[in-house]
Amino acid sequence: MSATTSSESTLAAAWAELRRRGRTALIPYFTAGHPAPDPCLEALRRAEEFADILEVGVAFSDPLADGPTIQRSTFEALAQGMTLARTLELIGAARLQRPVVVFSYLNPVRRYGVERFLRDAAQLGIAGLLLTDLPAGSDPEIESAVRASPLDLIRLVAPTTTGARLGEVAAGAEGFLYLVARLGVTGASAALAADLESYVARVRAASPLPLALGFGISTPEQARAAARLADGVVVGSALVEVLGSGGPAPALQLLARLRDALDQPDSERPR
Repeated sequence: MSATTSSESTLAAAWAELRRRGRTALIPYFTAGHPAPDPCLEALRRAEEFADILEVGVAFSDPLADGPTIQRSTFEALAQGMTLARTLELIGAARLQRPVVVFSYLNPVRRYGVERFLRDAAQLGIAGLLLTDLPAGSDPEIESAVRASPLDLIRLVAPTTTGARLGEVAAGAEGFLYLVARLGVTGASAALAADLESYVARVRAASPLPLALGFGISTPEQARAAARLADGVVVGSALVEVLGSGGPAPALQLLARLRDALDQPDSERPR
């Protein structure tokens, strides 16, 4: 990735380089410490061959936004003693070159200490923070603290977010907007929502930030379809399932297939 200036975030620099190359971002999600710390660490390191941004989830005991696959992975990680502190240790040990976004619920960050987390995460070079259960405007103090830090505050946008509320969400976001591709919790699905095109167009009209589509994208075909609309594609549950059942090797094979699908010529992936 290109060098980051003092006025440009790590994610802004990454997206600028992706645009220059005409490349759709592949953003894999890993639950920190799943299926165990060592295979998770190996998978994170090897994923950089295919990924452009890495999303690392913090294990939490009440993951309401997640479906059964990621819930299972987070409970297994917790059973092995994973915490937010150990998640940061894992990220530090990986020595990743791609930007890392930490995906967490608010409670673990509060317990760790918001300012302490932002300081420690910045020292590790973490690029962004996505707090699943922190709606825009619900805690201005925490939102301001994140925005004042080197970490970008990533926002989730639901398909039902419209009008003035969409403007509020977009106005306070940094790095990129994570578009929830379908209603409900995370998890692989057989098909993408039928109204994705109008949904993405609506968000593009509200924000200049790059858009990443996630929730339910599980196959190369779905990733390729999402890439026709968005700047990045997030794959979580499908990858977590494969990593948990087979270890790093099949997980990397899935990432390779996803990367191939996203790298189809532009003539086959019209924007």
